[in-house]
Amino acid sequence: MSRRGRIGVGLVGLVLLGATFGWGGAGLPSFGHFAGRYGQVLAHSAVNDRHASNSVVVIAFDYRGFDTIVEEMILFVAAGGVALLLRSRRDDEEHEAMKEAADQEEPRTSESLRWVGSALVGPSALLGLYIVTHGHLTPGGGFQGGVILMAAVLLVLLAGRYAIVARLRGEHGLEIAEALGAAGFALIGVGGLIAGGSFLQDFLGKGTFGMVDSGGIILPSNIAVGLEVAGALLVVAAELADPRSLIAKAERS
Repeated sequence: MSRRGRIGVGLVGLVLLGATFGWGGAGLPSFGHFAGRYGQVLAHSAVNDRHASNSVVVIAFDYRGFDTIVEEMILFVAAGGVALLLRSRRDDEEHEAMKEAADQEEPRTSESLRWVGSALVGPSALLGLYIVTHGHLTPGGGFQGGVILMAAVLLVLLAGRYAIVARLRGEHGLEIAEALGAAGFALIGVGGLIAGGSFLQDFLGKGTFGMVDSGGIILPSNIAVGLEVAGALLVVAAELADPRSLIAKAERS
């Protein structure tokens, strides 16, 4: 297809997408006047059922926990697909040679950028851990915290430490972390099936309201999802940080 044809198809798709969003938005109830029975039931029972103050996370990891597992698996498969496609196009010996060259030919960045980027790595990682472990109490959760944990590594890349990120490629630890996170959430659901007779049934107890131990299986579920999200995104980032492109950039500069 020609470039003009691709642009035409893209514009048609954007128009249809915009019209669909407009049509859907026009039918929404006014703010504060939602009449759905399901939403009303959850608004009044989510906090009491799990002793967790963040009802959004309660819904995501309890009432519709199976949907959340599917979303997690979509990310798992997507990251695996990216790694498979990119690795299949590389020769192992060439990859090792390029990685060694990337260590020697690391592109230059400003001193201030290196200092600021390096200084933000620790606070970003700490914030990500807090978001993951306190998602049932405050806005956040495994998905959001996992992205922040991955962003801490991206700060290393943005600070010019390309070789550090390049070394992550092929590291089995990232893939193991991603797999453990994806399997962990599913196994928690199976634990509920064994202990309580239904998938994702809480078997840890509600705990004390407002404390980290509240929420039952929501806390370990958040940790599993955070581990999977961070691992999957780091796999993708490491695969995209190709030493060959970094060396070319260094030579141009």
